[in-house]
Amino acid sequence: MMKQFGKAPSGKRLERIKQCENYKDGSFKNIEETSVNPNNVSMFKMMKDMRNRPKSVNPSKKIPFVKTNLNGIEVGKPAFVWFGHSSYFLKINDYTILVDPVFSGYASPVSFFGKAYDGANEYGVDDMPEIDMLILTHDHYDHLDYPTITKLKNKVKRIVCSLGVGAHLEYWGYAEAMITELNWWESLEIMNDFKITATPARHFSGRLFKRGNTLWSSFVLEVFGYKLYLGGDSGYSPQFKEIGDTFGPFDLAILECGQYGENWPQIHNFPEEMVKTAKDLKAKRVIPVHWAKFTLAMHPWNQPIKRFKKAADEEGLPYVSPKIGELYQLNQEFNQEVWWDFE
Repeated sequence: MMKQFGKAPSGKRLERIKQCENYKDGSFKNIEETSVNPNNVSMFKMMKDMRNRPKSVNPSKKIPFVKTNLNGIEVGKPAFVWFGHSSYFLKINDYTILVDPVFSGYASPVSFFGKAYDGANEYGVDDMPEIDMLILTHDHYDHLDYPTITKLKNKVKRIVCSLGVGAHLEYWGYAEAMITELNWWESLEIMNDFKITATPARHFSGRLFKRGNTLWSSFVLEVFGYKLYLGGDSGYSPQFKEIGDTFGPFDLAILECGQYGENWPQIHNFPEEMVKTAKDLKAKRVIPVHWAKFTLAMHPWNQPIKRFKKAADEEGLPYVSPKIGELYQLNQEFNQEVWWDFE
């Protein structure tokens, strides 16, 4: 049990972290002033609100899903398969990428909080092919899942993660040589015509009591002629425009859409802000994630996609929202079903 809390950076890793401009007074900082609780709502009130959540925070029936053979995906245009919340698989020119996999069935280290919805945890490590690159945006439990990461060990060839997250991975048995940790705006060239860059996000980190030991990031993939933006967790930030001006336009942006709340407005996008983010990024198409698997906030389980769809339609923003497990290949004709239309 204790091992899944991970390990704080130390030694050479900590020395590198201390040299970073975005690390001050013992923790990483957001670029703009950011609070996880800017309205100073008491813990008592938050807990009371969580207890009094409406029934609609959880779906009333099984989440629809599709079981796709990930080993059998024909390459061509970039392929995307979502596993619910912020876990997804990309395949581009035979190169396989797995992002923030959480297959244990829980978004926390305890079994009484963050249980996956029925139908939303139908994929596991055994369903994964060999993974050329595992990308980890930050170390929160709903993105960095100890049981999943340890089971994946024999399938992963390389890991790219936010600076400091490697301390957890080495503690869990991964070799230092296979881990590349990036600070914001640092890049790694994988091969000709394939580069990954860590870019800012407006969020926080931490697995136990101390926040900010490790960094939180979004990532830009410039891969085989395509540009993809992997959002990670973030509140709205002017940095999106800088990222769009530097790297855009993006062929696809995968952006968080759920688990927002009035008590923590600066660290998670509201759905309407996601549309604004997409425009700042100059995204040609968007996929909304960070919903449909866990209840981590007080809104109805399908409110994120409903609000996003309304705002995106009003702004003329192209998007797709596949079912969990449903294959989408970039720019294909996609039959968008309103599969979330139930309480």
